[in-house]
Amino acid sequence: MTTKAMLLVNLGSPDSYNPKDVRRYLDEFLMDERVIDINPIARKILVQGIILNTRPKKSAAAYKSIWWEEGSPLVVISKRLLEAVRAQAKIPVELGMRYGNPSIREGLETITKKYPDVKEVLVVPLYPQYAMSTTETVVEKAKEVAAAHFPQLKLSFQQPFYNDEKYLNILAASIQPALEQPFDHILFSYHGVPERHIKKSDCTGQHCLTTKNCCQVQSAAHEFCYRQQCYMTTDLVAKRLGLRMDQFSVSFQSRLGRDPWLTPFTDQTLVSFGKIGMKKVLVVCPAFVSDCLETLEEIAEEGKHEFKEAGGGDFEMIPCLNDRKDWAGLLAEWGDGFLKM
Repeated sequence: MTTKAMLLVNLGSPDSYNPKDVRRYLDEFLMDERVIDINPIARKILVQGIILNTRPKKSAAAYKSIWWEEGSPLVVISKRLLEAVRAQAKIPVELGMRYGNPSIREGLETITKKYPDVKEVLVVPLYPQYAMSTTETVVEKAKEVAAAHFPQLKLSFQQPFYNDEKYLNILAASIQPALEQPFDHILFSYHGVPERHIKKSDCTGQHCLTTKNCCQVQSAAHEFCYRQQCYMTTDLVAKRLGLRMDQFSVSFQSRLGRDPWLTPFTDQTLVSFGKIGMKKVLVVCPAFVSDCLETLEEIAEEGKHEFKEAGGGDFEMIPCLNDRKDWAGLLAEWGDGFLKM
């Protein structure tokens, strides 16, 4: 008998690379008010009237290029991670996705059916840095689902872990083997967000993006600032790896639309590296804990192609943490800590 359980929540993926499944997934994803945060009517026109009439086929081709025999890499990896966490945890653990299947509702339903005595659930958004389009949307969706379908459950939420000492050590350990051979530069590429998201998340209303060095100036805004947390993750990992300032940099990928997004852009940065003839570039994507479309296709395929086309040499994408034993162990540790509370 146990009264506590843990739910891991990742981004999600289409059920297949069939355009119909991709369209269904993109509809759920892009209609999220915390992803495309504009007037609801305008969002519906943009997403369902424009994007979903053009993008699914292109996205389907991208998913097909990275699809595994077992299914979507992100879902397969997440399920492997689930088993790895279960092997080390004393607390029941289940899995849900913010978009697609298995859903957050399915994850909570599985917990209530398998463990009817559970009254409290620790929800772990699998995003190191806080953003309204990642952590916040998971938290709010989980609250909504629990209120509607599982009112007997009390939810707690794991905080963003971008500066967690053990997480940083694990991330650094995952990168270290790639540094054992000569390289010119390591690029820390994070998922991009619109600048307006950063400003909306600024709890002070007057700090973020007001100056060039706002991320280096202490502020209460940093608790919810995705940009500052990306830079902090990078700096803390670089110190652990003994990297010089000229050996690494930060960029942002996956922009959409014409509004200002966080810069510098990853694709442009890789082209610039190629043009100056870098012989070997390493890319790591610390905004993701599981390899997915944004790492396997956008970086390992498209990014590599852009770098080489511009004149670059060797290109290596460092895998995400995926189902590493030490990473699974840290998640199990968080769950066991919750169990003891």
